[in-house]
This record gives sequence, C-alpha cells and structure tokens, in this order.
Amino acid sequence: MKQRIRVTAICERGGKILLLKRAAGRVEGMNNYELPTGKIIFGEQPDEAMARIIYENLAVQTQELLLEDVVTFTNLEYSSEMANLFIVYRVIFDENVEVKLTNERHVAYNWCELSEATDLALDEASGMVLQITQNKQNAPVAIRRTAEPGEGNLTASGVVTIYTDGGSRGNPGPSGLGYYIVDQDGKEIKRGGEFLGMSNSRLAEYYGLKEGIEQAIELGYKKVNFKSDCLMMVNQMNGIYQVKNKDLMQVHTDILKLLEKLDSFSFTHVPRSMNEEADAEVNKVIDLYTQRGEY
Repeated sequence: MKQRIRVTAICERGGKILLLKRAAGRVEGMNNYELPTGKIIFGEQPDEAMARIIYENLAVQTQELLLEDVVTFTNLEYSSEMANLFIVYRVIFDENVEVKLTNERHVAYNWCELSEATDLALDEASGMVLQITQNKQNAPVAIRRTAEPGEGNLTASGVVTIYTDGGSRGNPGPSGLGYYIVDQDGKEIKRGGEFLGMSNSRLAEYYGLKEGIEQAIELGYKKVNFKSDCLMMVNQMNGIYQVKNKDLMQVHTDILKLLEKLDSFSFTHVPRSMNEEADAEVNKVIDLYTQRGEY
C-alpha cells in the first residue's frame, strides 16, 4: 500500500470555508472541488509548506496558521488504494483579503457554508478531512480536572509533575515507554521505563501516559500535572482532538478510567528538550532489549 503525506487548509472567512475547483484533467471526474492542499518539500516544516501552498495557489500571505488536526485514512479513489496522512491547518482570512487563482491547477473558487460543501462534488480526500475534523468534538474526554485546556499547570501544594514519553524504532518496531516524576520543587521522586515489544510510536506514547497515571496511583498522589512532548496525545486528552485510530481507543478508555482515581490533573505539551529524562528511560529499555535480541 502506498502512503501520501499532505498539508491541507480549512480557510475561513465570515463563517464560510474556501473550496477550489480543479481544472479538468485526463481522468474523468477530476474537476472536483478541494481544500487548498499540497506536498511538503524536503527540508520544510509542515507550517512552512502550508504557507507556501496558500501563497502559490491564492496569492495570500498568511499571518497565522492554527494546527487543527492530524488525520489518517485510507481511500480507494480511482481504484488505487492509498493510505493518507493529512496535517490540517485552520486559516482565518480577513474580510478584506482578496483571493487570486495563480496557476492552471484551479479554474474557480467558492466560499460556502460547511453544510453546502457536500453539494459541490468534493474530492474524496478533502471530503474525508472535513468529515473527520467536523466530528472531533464528540470524543470522550477526561472531565475531572481543575485546570481547563490551555490554562497551564496545577499549582496547589502537594502537586507532582509526571513527564511521560514513548518511542518506537522503525515505527512499527521495538518500542518502549518512560516516565519521570518530580515534586513541586522539581526534586526527583521516581523514574523508570518498560519495553513494549513491537509497536508504533503513537501507541507507545499512550502507554507511557498510562504508566505515569498508574505510578501516581501506586505512590498515592492525587494531584498531578502530566507533561509530554506528543502534541497529538495532549490535545486528545484535553478534548481538542478526537481519538480516531482504532489501536488507541482501548488504551485511551483505560486511561480515562484510571484518571477517575485522581482528584485533579492537567495535560501540558512541552518541547522535546524539556522531556529528556523520560526520553532517556525510553531509549534505555529499548537499547537493553535490542542488544539482547529479545523482541
């Protein structure tokens, strides 16, 4: 199965989204509407690629790109099976911004209500992106917290911070989890890791969080700041993104049940440079088992 990675934008103006009509090609039916979408050039960051694509297609310099979601799906468009990973951005256009089509790929554009998009013969990939992102608010979330998403860490006395991490070499490949626990003064309480066998990185990240919660319960802590460098997982735990991958659903459900045993908690994204201790535990256990050939 082939895989493609794309960046795509949900451009909004006055409550409407922008769809571009593709020029008719050699394949019948290719004159569908689509979201502004394109490839990431080698060396680009996804947000740089998205800004470039918007400018190349619409002659608009974007001031702010908001990461909306990262979605995966498989489609059978034109009988060619394809695995897709789309990095989705939301772009808010000012009412005074003028859109200009700048290449031969598109022949028209349309600002429309989201409910009207299904009447415009969307291409399959853009349709899937809109469907998945529209449904994200229905996800189950961890509801018992004293800090709302984006409000930062808990600060009351007796609060501990648990850094968690997970990784896979090969993705899928030999995988492990790690955690690092400190008190409110930053003093180390405990650290550790566990080998997970053959897995993928996103599942390893979730098992790292699950182990961090289990450690908090075992040690008797009731107020916990959880920190991770996995933005996707943090956003999913805060209810910003929906858990859509089947391999994550069970461990996500298990985590929600474990969180019921805590009084208060928060989930915060940190750069990888601030998660080095937990990351070191991941690499330690993977190194140990791979050197032994025990996987």
